[in-house]
Amino acid sequence: MPETIEERVLKVIAKTQRIPVETVTPQSSFEELGIDSMDSINILFDLESEFEVEIDDEQARHIRYVHEMIAGVTKLLEAKEKASQES
Repeated sequence: MPETIEERVLKVIAKTQRIPVETVTPQSSFEELGIDSMDSINILFDLESEFEVEIDDEQARHIRYVHEMIAGVTKLLEAKEKASQES
């Protein structure tokens, strides 16, 4: 069974932060996980690579919780899928 978007996002965050994936939940805040602005940039790069999407830096600056990151990636993937169906 393929991994869900949520599972993949949690893994990327855990790997980037070098913390156990079990400690990262959708309800976690970046503050709780010790994620600072530089860490969040690294996470964005890794997520872009993992999902082959481009994340808007300005919108990403407002993300404070893991569930917001998951929702953002999901939205980008849905838009990417829709665009590929239309072409």
